[in-house]
Amino acid sequence: MVESFRCWWNGAIEEELCLISSVELPFFLYGASAFTTLRVYSGSLDHALTKWEMHCDRISQSLRTFDWPQPDWASIRQGCEQLKQTYPILRITVFPDGRELITGRTLPANLSQQQTQGVTLWRSDNPLHRRSQPQHKTGNYLGCWLAIQQAQKHSARDAILTNENGDWLETSTGNLWGYKDGHWWTPPLTTGILPGIQRAWFIQKLRALGHPVIERPWTLDLPPQFEALAYTNCVIECLPAHTVLMGKTKLKYDLNHPAVGMLRGLLATAYLES
Repeated sequence: MVESFRCWWNGAIEEELCLISSVELPFFLYGASAFTTLRVYSGSLDHALTKWEMHCDRISQSLRTFDWPQPDWASIRQGCEQLKQTYPILRITVFPDGRELITGRTLPANLSQQQTQGVTLWRSDNPLHRRSQPQHKTGNYLGCWLAIQQAQKHSARDAILTNENGDWLETSTGNLWGYKDGHWWTPPLTTGILPGIQRAWFIQKLRALGHPVIERPWTLDLPPQFEALAYTNCVIECLPAHTVLMGKTKLKYDLNHPAVGMLRGLLATAYLES
């Protein structure tokens, strides 16, 4: 059974059913695709917080790395302009032959509550919970999907992924941030994490205001030292965590720490200025 929904496929809106014609496509066989997920602010792709150019650039860079053709970017823009009228969140997927699929969804129903009350995260040390091609957003997201399914069994919103040394890397859906010694800390890209667009945006904004961001590996001894903890992506913006589950151990963090308010303030200022 195939669920009906409205999407943009290969240059045209599909109003009733979006069904890719052949299951022999490499996407179905190998998860061969590059994608990005953006949140449309104030109904505009050109809003500063939508970060349109950054999303397109990330896909384009992945396609060059994979030696795949560039898609029809005008068609992608046209599809997003149409779908944004229905959905505040758009996922742009590009396939190895240059065709595009754009789908949409609504914001999580409890997002505002979680941004205020914080969330629980679950730390995984399972090797199955590691991303394929972590520097790129590809269709092979099985490791992340498995991780978040296990996190939910522990009543956590998301999972923290780790490497073979136990270092914290990122969550299954976003980049990690910790605050201590007057600075925000985030794992460096060299540890094999996704170069998140929201991560890059926060780093640029913080440094522009004279707040250094420390990019160092999160070895096992570092997370317990943080006063505040959060993770970011372009949909959730910034979610603070009040608890991290680590087996029988629970790490607790301050939801009301001024540093969390600092990140929220950057978003609010950018929204008002656009």
